[in-house]
Amino acid sequence: MFMNKFFLPALVTLLVISCKKNDIVGVETVPPSPLSEIQPENEAEITAFLSTHFYNYESFENPPAGFDFKVRVDTIAGDNKDKTPLSQMMQSQTISIDSDYYGLETKEVVDHTFYYLIVREGSAPLSPTVGDSTLLKYQGNFLNGKAFDASNTFIWQYLPFTIRGYQLGISKLKAGLNVINNSDGTTTISDSGIGLFVFPSALAYYNSSSGVIPAYEPLMFTVELGAYIKDTDYDNDGIPSILEDLNGDGILGNDNTDAEEEASAFQQALANHADADDDNDGIPTREEIIINADGSITYPDTDGDGIPDYLDKD
Repeated sequence: MFMNKFFLPALVTLLVISCKKNDIVGVETVPPSPLSEIQPENEAEITAFLSTHFYNYESFENPPAGFDFKVRVDTIAGDNKDKTPLSQMMQSQTISIDSDYYGLETKEVVDHTFYYLIVREGSAPLSPTVGDSTLLKYQGNFLNGKAFDASNTFIWQYLPFTIRGYQLGISKLKAGLNVINNSDGTTTISDSGIGLFVFPSALAYYNSSSGVIPAYEPLMFTVELGAYIKDTDYDNDGIPSILEDLNGDGILGNDNTDAEEEASAFQQALANHADADDDNDGIPTREEIIINADGSITYPDTDGDGIPDYLDKD
C-alpha cells in the first residue's frame, strides 16, 4: 500500500535519468516544487477541512448496541450543523522537514503541522515506536472523502516501510490487551487504540504519486491499533530497529552505514534496520555485539577508535 521511503534514492535516480533523456529529445520537464511553496497550500486545505468536518464522537461517548467503533467523518451541514468541528478536537505537532529528504534543488528546512486525534487511547501500557511491527486496521482517505486504501481486518505492518505521517500517528496510540476470537474467524480487540490523523504531502508522498494518490496530496487516515511487537528487530541482527536510527531523526531509512560499499558492489541499498551486516565487513552484526542477560546490548569497540565494531568498516 504505502511506498517504502527506503527505496526513495532509487526512485530519485530513475527520475534524474528520465529527465536527462527527455532533455535530449526536447521534452520539457517540470522540476519538483519547493517545500515552502507546497506547505502553505496543503496547510490551507487541511485547516479548511478540519473546520468544516466532524467525526462521530457522540457514538464513542455513548456506544449504541452493536456499535463497531469505527471512526466516520462527515461534513458539518444540515442535521449536523451543530456538531463540533475537528479543528476543536485535534492535537498538532510541528515537524521540520529538510528538502534534502526529497532530493530537492531548493535547499530549505520547512515546518509542517501534523494533526492527530486520539479517539480511544488503548489499554496497553506503552505505545509502539516508529520502528515497530504493528497489528492494525486502517482506512486512508483524501480530504474530499474518497477512500484510496483500507484493511477492515487486522493485518501486520512494519512501520518503517510506510509513510512518515502514518508512522507518527500510530506511535501516538496504545494497543489493546483483550483479544477475542470470533466464531466467524475474525478477531476483535475490545480495548484497542483508535485514532484519526491528517497530514500534509511532505509527510506522505510529496512530489511522487502512488497508485491513485497524486503528487502534493494531503491525506487522512483512521487507524485501530490492536497489538505490536515491542522492540521489533526486523533484520534479526540483535539490535531493535528503533536503535538503528543512528541520527535520531525518527526516519530509519536514512541510516545506512555501508551505503558506499553497497553502491560500489552494485548491491541493493539496505538501511541498517534492514541489514544484518551493518558495516558490510562480512561479519554479521549479531556477532559484533553482546546481548546481555537482561536484554541490554553492549557495543564493543575493539580498536578503540570510538566506532563500535558493528559499524566499523575496518
